[in-house]
Amino acid sequence: MIKVVILAGGRGTRFAEETDIKPKPMITIGGFPILWHIMKYFAEFSCNDFFVATGYKGDVIKSYFTNYHRTCGSIMVDLSNGNITNYSTPPEQWKVHLIETGLSTQTGGRIKRMENWLRGKEPFFATYGDGLANINLNALLEFHKLHGKIATVTAVRPPARYGVISFDNENPTVMSFNEKPQTSEGWINGGFFVFSEEIFDYFKNDNDTLECDGLQKIAEDGELMAFRHDGYWQCMDTIRDKIDLENRWNNEKAPWKIWKDQNDY
Repeated sequence: MIKVVILAGGRGTRFAEETDIKPKPMITIGGFPILWHIMKYFAEFSCNDFFVATGYKGDVIKSYFTNYHRTCGSIMVDLSNGNITNYSTPPEQWKVHLIETGLSTQTGGRIKRMENWLRGKEPFFATYGDGLANINLNALLEFHKLHGKIATVTAVRPPARYGVISFDNENPTVMSFNEKPQTSEGWINGGFFVFSEEIFDYFKNDNDTLECDGLQKIAEDGELMAFRHDGYWQCMDTIRDKIDLENRWNNEKAPWKIWKDQNDY
């Protein structure tokens, strides 16, 4: 079973109103933490072995999964003795390893701290705890295995912040209007990775970052490959992003929602 690392230990300072009481990956979209959305997506590709790197307010994440059965299913509480009986259980078949990686540890340091759990012949997925997409994860993994390099990064086109208007310089008649499309130029790090075990050799301590101490040096060594994704991708960086994700979910237009609803638990 391929392992999935989710970096969920950061503070999320742009969401101070919410992250004063919970970590950014626990900010909800449609009533569920964005972390849950990410995990549901991976699970649709038979990825059910999750290693969540916790840090800032990690107790909130641990509490969520510790109580998952009781909060997501039907239960009976016997007040005479305090016993709790689960009438039903959620459909998720996940194994969730909640690994404490330190309050101020950087992204590379968090991966390094999990080396004993992750090192092995099989590559593993890694992603941040605040991004959603409709990437074909099977194709991403196959791409990584075929090129044989240390790391694969998913390259995406970021969504434009404003609607794009097309018109002729000599004629103000608008020929087309596209509300917040994916930009047609430039590729950026989409935050969905596949790593082979050699990745751990690039990190020495908690201050190392995945981006500079890892990916930048791996690229210099000719060991980083890019998997291009032209589809949907959105990182929840701002309140505006959260509102956009909420609207997509509430209007049943969430491209990352590829699972069927389970209404019987």
